[in-house]
Amino acid sequence: MAPEHRRSAVRRLAFITAAMAMSAVLVPGPAFPAGAASHPDPPPPAPATHAATPAEHSPEERIARLPAFGAYLHYGPAGLERMKELGRWLGGHEPRVGHTYLPGDLWRNIEGGHGFLDSWARWRQDKADRMLVLNVPMMERNEENVPDAEVRQLLRRAADGEFDDHFEVLAERLVDLGAEDTVIVLGWEMNGVTYTHRCAPDPESWKRYWRRIVTAMRSVPGQDFRFDFAPSRGRDAIAWTECYPGDDFVDIVGMDAYDQPRGLSFDDQVSEPYGLQHHVDFARAHGKPISYPEWGLFRNGDNITWMLRMLAWMDEHKPLYNTITDYCPHGVWLCPDNPRASALYRLLLSSPFLPQPEPQPEPGPQPRPVPVPEQPASAPTDPTTPTPMPSKLPYCTPLDLEEWSGQQVRGGLTVCLEPAER
Repeated sequence: MAPEHRRSAVRRLAFITAAMAMSAVLVPGPAFPAGAASHPDPPPPAPATHAATPAEHSPEERIARLPAFGAYLHYGPAGLERMKELGRWLGGHEPRVGHTYLPGDLWRNIEGGHGFLDSWARWRQDKADRMLVLNVPMMERNEENVPDAEVRQLLRRAADGEFDDHFEVLAERLVDLGAEDTVIVLGWEMNGVTYTHRCAPDPESWKRYWRRIVTAMRSVPGQDFRFDFAPSRGRDAIAWTECYPGDDFVDIVGMDAYDQPRGLSFDDQVSEPYGLQHHVDFARAHGKPISYPEWGLFRNGDNITWMLRMLAWMDEHKPLYNTITDYCPHGVWLCPDNPRASALYRLLLSSPFLPQPEPQPEPGPQPRPVPVPEQPASAPTDPTTPTPMPSKLPYCTPLDLEEWSGQQVRGGLTVCLEPAER
């Protein structure tokens, strides 16, 4: 099957499966109580699709096979408490990624501030498979609408090494706290206009500055940091590729991807200049894993199609990690404005609905193949026999959809495809 037809088949199967599931989970009643601590109980487990061995039921084994996901819930200790609640909301599927931001107001806070990172470091140390993701501003007064001319001067001073010491202090603090393998999302969304650490006023100085920061932090004994270069999706103020500081100074190529601007379809977000496809292709060409440090809904509201497509996109392209921005208007758990997308996210990430991996057969002698008589070239095919649709998605288990829908839906089913697929 041609690649474009295979993608269309996968997309149709995803829409059908999700539509069936949504009919089962979107029931009347409040999905979002006012208190974050009083979210509804997780849905009951779905019927098993195959027999599982006892080892497959081990939470550690299951989580180890799944992509690393998380959510930004709060920058301080409240974020850690909310992660527990989010895990309960997802039926016990605990996020493995903790995501927080250093304040960008003053240099002493960009250095990690006394006590600011302690609770995050302890959370990271509690389980070996956890990942701490830390957004680090490159400039103080980072959200004060500093004009381009001043940013240009700051970048030139930075490229000459004026601010290196601040990042050495941060690196030493992380190592001392036992968070030496933190993922550093440095100078995020540098291709935009929001932050003082933006790239467009002087791209060459910006790249030199990035390289100085990475060199300074890597010079600290005991560190094992990974540096994530994470522009916002699309061109914005400058093509983000013009800000790329070089493969020796980047470990991950990330992207912040929100459902915007209004009216832009997911396919357009994939194919636009410097969009989702460009991101994947660029990272592959440079031999880097991808990530989505920030993603979520935005200008197009409670867009269930976008949520399904974004989750399928990540399932296909295997980011090292993803962390949804979970507050309004972007989120799914802490934002009551997006009930349909929330229900879909919960369904697909809740542990009762995660398919178990198929048991692998023990190696042994291969049976001798049995000859099969060839069919005549003109032999008719049975039009009632379905042809399996190939899938590029992992964790997929063949389903008898007729039987499954009878168990789950118990009523009418409406499948809505995008206009291009009708």
